[in-house]
Amino acid sequence: MTTPLASKIAREIGTPCVVIDMDRVEANIARIQAACDKAGVANRPHIKTHKSPLLAKLQIAAGARGITCQKLGEAEVMVDAGIDDILISYNLIGEEKMARLGALQARADITVAADNEVVIAGLPQAAALAGRSLNVVVECDTGRKRAGVETPAEAIQLARAIAASPGLSFAGFMLYPTETGWPDAQRFFDDALAGVRAHGLDAMIVSTGGSPNLKNLGQLKGATEHRPGTYIYNDRMQVAAGVASWDDCALNVYATVVSRAGPDRGILDAGSKTLTSDPGGGLDGFGLILDHPEAKIARFAEEHGFLDLSRSNTRPNVGDVLRIVPNHVCVVVNMVDEVVIVRGDEILGMLPVAARGKLR
Repeated sequence: MTTPLASKIAREIGTPCVVIDMDRVEANIARIQAACDKAGVANRPHIKTHKSPLLAKLQIAAGARGITCQKLGEAEVMVDAGIDDILISYNLIGEEKMARLGALQARADITVAADNEVVIAGLPQAAALAGRSLNVVVECDTGRKRAGVETPAEAIQLARAIAASPGLSFAGFMLYPTETGWPDAQRFFDDALAGVRAHGLDAMIVSTGGSPNLKNLGQLKGATEHRPGTYIYNDRMQVAAGVASWDDCALNVYATVVSRAGPDRGILDAGSKTLTSDPGGGLDGFGLILDHPEAKIARFAEEHGFLDLSRSNTRPNVGDVLRIVPNHVCVVVNMVDEVVIVRGDEILGMLPVAARGKLR
């Protein structure tokens, strides 16, 4: 069954398309800002989810302390839009990046993360180009086995290396604990903090992340800020993590059923180039079809979404426009140049995804 808004979107814009409900976006911004305020930590939202200066400014207007970016290219877009307090939560290496970082630091307050001495050795070049000190936080691995130093001793060593480098200031620590690993993260942080203080340093910033950890907000004693990103839209992964409900999912992909060649199968006009092939941490299928929740998006070609209807009591017809909650909303947003903005059944316009496709 096609909703009135879905019919309007299909008629006026076409499918597949990515649609955000601004009422839900604003409710999500307000809800998580209130949660951060209650926990006594600043909100530094990660813009990798929406990649929009307009939405970043809504988050800041609601009370966020600056933003987080993963790429220099994202930060450049945000600084061009007038945002001037940014954490780049990624190791930056190479002369080309140092030149761009120096140019950014000359225009805005930038903090960067580092987890090794190669990164730290390059950062003074950016500080010199900017003509002012650059804040650096040490990224710590507290269980995810991604980036970050693995021991407090390494964190202390890097903090001292930062403080001893020309033009750099040791600013603190950045952590991304696992959802169940906060006691271990506390022990890591306590040891690292005691170690840097023994050398006359201190942690001005203690940054935790991300949206799956909103249930743990404020649990790290000494944390100063949190870096949630996906919360502004939410997705199947956030619902599965228990930090959002289906009513909190502000972004849907609208897709049309273009084939029903067999009773138990069908084809959507949204394939891997729209919904992406991200399994969402082992979720069943590639998105929840709100109109037929028992149906399964079982697999993809680039422009074909393969429907498995064998478990569905209701089955769509050719021409039906379906609403899909993606497994992982961040990667879906990065596939499109713009998203459709709606309130209720009204189409408000198009919002550019201004920082999409920034590979570096």
